[in-house]
Amino acid sequence: MLGNYHAEAKLKRLFTSPRETWYRYPGNLLRKTMHEFKSRFGLTSTFERRQEMVGPGYLWRMKQDFQIAFLKSVGLAPEQYVLDLGCGVLRGGLPMIEYLDEGHYYGIESRKAVLDEGVKALHERGLQRKVPTLLAIDDLSKVELGRRFDLIWSFSVLIHMEDRILGDCLSFVSRHLDSHGRMYANVTIGKDEDGSWQGFPVVTRSREFYKSAAGRHGLELIEVGTLASLGHLSGAPSQDSQVMLELVRAA
Repeated sequence: MLGNYHAEAKLKRLFTSPRETWYRYPGNLLRKTMHEFKSRFGLTSTFERRQEMVGPGYLWRMKQDFQIAFLKSVGLAPEQYVLDLGCGVLRGGLPMIEYLDEGHYYGIESRKAVLDEGVKALHERGLQRKVPTLLAIDDLSKVELGRRFDLIWSFSVLIHMEDRILGDCLSFVSRHLDSHGRMYANVTIGKDEDGSWQGFPVVTRSREFYKSAAGRHGLELIEVGTLASLGHLSGAPSQDSQVMLELVRAA
């Protein structure tokens, strides 16, 4: 019965998703099918295998473009200091590094092997000249970077955090966010059954949960909108219906 309930919920999301996402389905389905075919016969490139470390490889371009476009839309400027929390293989990080002034990008990733691939991507793009700070850190509870940030970005990361780790993350954000700084992070709001991905949990929480968790660390939560409304049109309702949150220091 529970399985039927979740199947019905997914179908409901599909048929109530924004009209603009519908045309994305055929193209993404084709890209997904091609990727699965190549994977089955060992034909995927190094680049494609790298992208699979942080999510659906066939959506990498859309997700990269979305991240830099969204950040610019909320006022990202070259002179700002930016922390990319959960930077992965620098899918979103590369255009940020290219855009920001030298030394103004910091990236933290919990999986060293994943960050190593990001470093390779950095060199392939010739962006090591921008001198980003890239750190492999799997416990934020005691980390002090010695700097506060104008903007903290965490794309598709909080949805993989257990409650205790989320608390450590928000404490870290509170310690490192500038007085007028902002954090942006996408989350899944609802009551769906939790899942797992590459050893990480996939969690669904209520708005009230995030608001309360943020408040305990002196942060105020503002709901920006769904990813779809902000231009993230993957054609996957479970992704496009996620909500972007803005966190600022409480007054």
